[in-house]
Amino acid sequence: MALVHWKILEFPKRLHIMVKDYFKTLRIIYLSLCYNHFTTCSTVLDTACEPMFWIVDHTTRFMGPIMVTLVVLLTTMVVMVFYICIFPHIYYQKDILWSGFHLFFSHWLLMNIVFNYVMAAFTNPGHPSQNVSQVVSICRKCVAPKPPRTHHCTICASCVLKMDHHCPWLNNCVGFYNHRYFFQFVFYMWFGTVYTSLAGYDVFKQHFFGNKELVVPAFFFPVNMAYHLLTDKRSDKQKIYSNMSAPMMFDSHKLANEGLEDDDIKATLEDQLIHNAIILQFLLCAGVAVALGLLGIWHARLISRGETSIEQHINKRERIRMRKKNLVYRNPYNFGFIKNWKMFLGLGKGRTFFRHILFPSCHDPLGDGIMWETVTFKLDRSPTVLDLL
Repeated sequence: MALVHWKILEFPKRLHIMVKDYFKTLRIIYLSLCYNHFTTCSTVLDTACEPMFWIVDHTTRFMGPIMVTLVVLLTTMVVMVFYICIFPHIYYQKDILWSGFHLFFSHWLLMNIVFNYVMAAFTNPGHPSQNVSQVVSICRKCVAPKPPRTHHCTICASCVLKMDHHCPWLNNCVGFYNHRYFFQFVFYMWFGTVYTSLAGYDVFKQHFFGNKELVVPAFFFPVNMAYHLLTDKRSDKQKIYSNMSAPMMFDSHKLANEGLEDDDIKATLEDQLIHNAIILQFLLCAGVAVALGLLGIWHARLISRGETSIEQHINKRERIRMRKKNLVYRNPYNFGFIKNWKMFLGLGKGRTFFRHILFPSCHDPLGDGIMWETVTFKLDRSPTVLDLL
């Protein structure tokens, strides 16, 4: 009896040891057949996530033209609402000089937004040729020379010089030749959305919180109601509800019975359209201003440090690796705040900030995107004998 009792108590322990030995055996078999000294956890993770990456890449490639069309349509809508609703309000509220300033400033912003977006979307970011003299490695996907700061884009299926990222809103990669256009588009679009939000705030406030019997999208109604309940001091809540721009339906038969003609009904519907367009424009511009502001700060920080979005991750990994060896890693392309910005904006060879940045300019960036100066290596750009010939 004691022997049986002892075996029952030992069974869980024996089972645990047996399962552990079984998994050790499987691990030895797996390592014997599949072991690779250069395989890391990140490589295994990338391989496991490859199907998901494939889906994301092909979805982004398909959605690119749709997102570009969306940018064009929304920008056109904002410009039309500004011309139809906001600028007339500014003209009648202010003097002629202030109206002229708004007219000049808004068109200057629109000119820079359109120019930089078109250039960022349709400029080739730059691709390395097959006969590259300065080669750091070979791209394992293109099987082609890979110069410094060049990375492979799985969506474009090609290597891109000084690749920052693939932007679906441009349907194009952001690389050496269009990186400046991309950042200037982000900046001017952010500036434009902030300006439009501030210029149209009075009109928006009148339509969203004012005493108007017009249609408001249903999902705005709780916000409107909460605003009036918190700000109106009257005890009669029915009066509060009567002053709100609550959602309502217009019955054409009822309007006809009340003596309204077809022209009056049409004018009412036009007022509703303008009313909703003003609300949509302000909320759209305010939301885009916040998003582009954060995006612009992120890219300005990268530019100030002389790195791209991809290099930021590479440099972070290198700093951790060097720190373990009690060493300090320094970005070889970081020349300081001022010089980094001058190199990024292409301010050299007599170019000025006023002419080439504040106004549209098609000037090329400094260098060729293949050979790069570093903090320890300076390129000799003096003309050679072959160049003189």
